[in-house]
Amino acid sequence: MIPSHSNPLKAGQALRPLAILSAVSLALALSACNKQDDGKTAGQQLDSAIAKTEEAAAQAKAKAAAEMASAGTAMKNATQSAEASGKDMAAKAGEKIDDLTITTTVTAGFAKDPDLSALKINVDTRNGAVTLNGSAPTEAAREKATTLAKDVKGVSSVDNKLVVKAAS
Repeated sequence: MIPSHSNPLKAGQALRPLAILSAVSLALALSACNKQDDGKTAGQQLDSAIAKTEEAAAQAKAKAAAEMASAGTAMKNATQSAEASGKDMAAKAGEKIDDLTITTTVTAGFAKDPDLSALKINVDTRNGAVTLNGSAPTEAAREKATTLAKDVKGVSSVDNKLVVKAAS
């Protein structure tokens, strides 16, 4: 989290203390005009006070600029972190979508095949690895299920746990 004192949205507020500092310095300078100080005239004392005020203002401006730069860097870092997190989440979502696509495609392939029943075969996919559970009417149908699943784009492996059960 960015500290509120370095928030670029509040940079305008940094000028208030500068104005107050200037007013106080000027008031002190004017009050010093009534005193004898190192033999300086009132005008010289006023010039000196103005120079000191300008110097203080320049320092305050430099500090505000440094704080704004720091806030800008912090904002940039936060943005980069959020962007990286978003990309990571998108990649994970892409993996889930790919697994869902694989499962749907394999199941649709089974539904189109007269030897296999999509209702009797449960297809689970995790990171491209397909697991088949349920029953097949013959050993040939069981092997066909493995072949159909392996032919789907994105499938990295097939664990065929189908049990051969003759149709009743």
